[in-house]
Amino acid sequence: MTTRLPAAVLWDMDGTLVDTERYWMAAEEELVESFGGAWTHDDALQLVGSGLWEAAAVFQAKGVALDADAIVARLTARVREQLDEHGVPWRPGAKELLEALRAASVPCALVTMSIRAMADDVIAAIPFHAFDVVVTGDVVERAKPHPEPYLTAAAQLGVDITECVAIEDSPAGLTSAFASGAVAVGVPNFLALDEAPSTVLWPTLEGVTVADVSALLAVREATA
Repeated sequence: MTTRLPAAVLWDMDGTLVDTERYWMAAEEELVESFGGAWTHDDALQLVGSGLWEAAAVFQAKGVALDADAIVARLTARVREQLDEHGVPWRPGAKELLEALRAASVPCALVTMSIRAMADDVIAAIPFHAFDVVVTGDVVERAKPHPEPYLTAAAQLGVDITECVAIEDSPAGLTSAFASGAVAVGVPNFLALDEAPSTVLWPTLEGVTVADVSALLAVREATA
């Protein structure tokens, strides 16, 4: 059985690498309520993993009288304020695995539906060179759950997507990763992933090693 390293590991950001979903939820609630509307936790859960411009239509339907670009800018600014105030909340084991992959010379990409400015805030908090490629929601035409974000990352890295491992926390993101042809690893956070297409579900990244990630390629080949 092969033990080769993956061609690349492709990381979702919000909810996978960093535990920022609660920041987004707070920003969403503030936005809707500022226009006299109501925003529930269930409303917020429906948008986890979605593209920001796609989500803008939901806020407009809730009474937010702004265009899509203004909604995205306002939400992102508020989340960035919270990051600045509270710091970057890493998901268990995520930064450690990312650092181990980099030490093993595995190419890595960040594939997030947040805009580039916010991705840069998170990247700046990582004390090592983490990503060779960054794909953000403001540079793709079709957001997750479409596979375009992951296919774009693989193309920019110059690797075969089927030789890549993608790590996600949301049904929309996992659907995107799986549809791209990557080995799709689901690590649930706010939402259960049992109904989403995946290669494997892991309860956490805590204690996960480079060897564990590499073994996924061999397992998929053995069961193909």
